[in-house]
Amino acid sequence: EVQLQASGGGLVQAGGSLRLSCATSGITFEPFDYYAIGWFRQAPGKEREGVSCISSSDLSTHTTNSVKGRFTMFSDKAKNTVYLQMDSLKPEDTGVYYCAADFRPPCTLVGDWYDYWGQGTQVTVSS
Repeated sequence: EVQLQASGGGLVQAGGSLRLSCATSGITFEPFDYYAIGWFRQAPGKEREGVSCISSSDLSTHTTNSVKGRFTMFSDKAKNTVYLQMDSLKPEDTGVYYCAADFRPPCTLVGDWYDYWGQGTQVTVSS
């Protein structure tokens, strides 16, 4: 059974940084495993948006244009955890952030692709 646990959200001023964690179980992060893990966010009154994702095949990542150069996604095999390092945060980055997983790489920023979702973690960026 795949389970995902997102954490690390909080309140930060614009220009600050946060690191989100997505602890996984049911995914072993071995080179022969096929998986895709994505980060998504949803702001109040807005649709869910794909932020970044990582594919198991080559650990390549995709990142949406609005956060390129500011957000970095990476994985820690020993901890079965993926991270989203968020720097130079802006008020428009505010929202609930979710991690999601699927066993069909390569990854995509389309949320409907993913079968497994964790609970969200709130990120609030004040101006």
